[in-house]
Amino acid sequence: MNSPRSHTDTFSLAGRVALVTGSARGIGWGIARGFAEAGAHVVLNDLDPASLTPKLAELRASGLKGSAAAFDVTNEAAVAEGIAVVVAAHGRLDLLVNNAGVQKRKRLVDFTYDEWRAVIDTHINGAFLCSRAAIPHMTANKFGRIIMIGSIAVQSPKAEIPAYAVAKGGVTSLVRALAIELGPLGITCNAIAPGYVATEFTRALHTNPDFTAKLLERVPNGRWGRPDDIAPAAVYLASDGAAFVNGSVLTVDGGYLAFG
Repeated sequence: MNSPRSHTDTFSLAGRVALVTGSARGIGWGIARGFAEAGAHVVLNDLDPASLTPKLAELRASGLKGSAAAFDVTNEAAVAEGIAVVVAAHGRLDLLVNNAGVQKRKRLVDFTYDEWRAVIDTHINGAFLCSRAAIPHMTANKFGRIIMIGSIAVQSPKAEIPAYAVAKGGVTSLVRALAIELGPLGITCNAIAPGYVATEFTRALHTNPDFTAKLLERVPNGRWGRPDDIAPAAVYLASDGAAFVNGSVLTVDGGYLAFG
């Protein structure tokens, strides 16, 4: 039998190298910080290199390990090069969080094709490109954790976010496909479906008192979510504690979906 391990060891990410896309702010930053606090070396990613500088400084000021890799997740060549650089620098890539995303709030009939494609491209194609580039490195080490950031919008969409709901539905389906394909290789793929989290991404909503009042009528926990509510779920899915969790969607919504 295997010798027993402490919970501290089980959920530690010490020695792991993690890439979190779209991690200059919001949920991505919360997850990146959580990974670093659990012991991982975290590679922060965003389009704008300047946006990563203060976050990287914040990690290092706290004695945490991190570096930056600015690239566009929708650019095939940039993704391949960016992940190759990460592996060259650290010798491995263990954890990938496909978090990068964009939002466009409008009625379906008001979307331009370019606007629609931008949302789909960032969420679905970005996850595809980053996963495809990371998988060979994970396979070589017979270990990997891929975490997609989904949304409760898949089960409970609202008006004026049709592209976002479709994109998150696609990402959720990709989780299950990859779980089947990659499980035999020692790689798991899961998703986190956040509820309403107060970030720059949702500023138009959480700064609206009327929307907030209606929302909290449906959230048993009685508040907006925070990025640090999502981070522990990601740490769990990335850890040895979730070694037998594969193809799952972990909802973190304060009970919103409990209303059905």
